Amino acid sequence: MKLTTTAFADMAPIPPRYAFGRMDPKAHVALSDNRNPGFRWSDAPAGTKSFALVCHDPDVPSRGDDVNQEGRVVPRSLPRVDFFHWVLVDLPPSQSEIAEGAHSNGVTARGKPGPGAPGGGRHGINDYTGWFAGDKDMGGDYHGYDGPCPPWNDEIVHRYVFTLYALDVARLELPARFTGADARNAMKGHVLAEAKVTGRYALNPAVPL
Repeated sequence: MKLTTTAFADMAPIPPRYAFGRMDPKAHVALSDNRNPGFRWSDAPAGTKSFALVCHDPDVPSRGDDVNQEGRVVPRSLPRVDFFHWVLVDLPPSQSEIAEGAHSNGVTARGKPGPGAPGGGRHGINDYTGWFAGDKDMGGDYHGYDGPCPPWNDEIVHRYVFTLYALDVARLELPARFTGADARNAMKGHVLAEAKVTGRYALNPAVPL
């Protein structure tokens, strides 16, 4: 199975228009265009009954003590954890592409609605839901795609892994409100094939991409 995008080459920098945040010389970070990249896929195995698309960042700091703090850095030695940016399941087997901007075109305060996804399928909540929990202006359930916004003082470049799964079930057993971890667990034993495209992004001007 093959997964491709015209947004960026595999392991190349992600353009800021696909990010939640972009560099800002005064405030460190400003909101960006937050458009979902477009994808196409082919060569799914026989027996595919649905697709799922998941984007996660495996390089998120495991502790937030130093995150975005003036005069401090997030050290590269800090253990890292997953942060889900997009969880999309139950795409029909006849589907072979997602258009750029079809699932996200701008930052939506308090999150985009769900779980119904444009063009079919179901969106899970991404991890901005937890990040903004308790924020009176931004708190809410963030369904669908919301792009990169790594700490502006992180010593490392973050990777954003877009993984397409071909599944042997038409619908995953998931609650109405589900997370990336929930989707991963529901897919266990049902994955016929997977394909990945990885991009890189940083908001620290001292970190080369």
